[in-house]
Amino acid sequence: MSKYCPVTGKRPVSGNRVSHANNKTKRVFEPNLHEKRIWSPAEGRFIRMRLTAKALKIMDKRGVDAVLADMKKQGVKY
Repeated sequence: MSKYCPVTGKRPVSGNRVSHANNKTKRVFEPNLHEKRIWSPAEGRFIRMRLTAKALKIMDKRGVDAVLADMKKQGVKY
């Protein structure tokens, strides 16, 4: 599976690892992904998703079904 959050759209980004001597080498910043089973009251089933911690907070605030409806509208499969 790719390291991608379907709710927030966060992906790995590249940057530099900087040493104390200011030497720079490439590194990757990866999103904080969690594998979760989320209950959808509208569909009456659990949905397994890999989400970032930020996406879980968004689902708590807006509601699971509202976020899933937005994802379906954008054409993202879950």
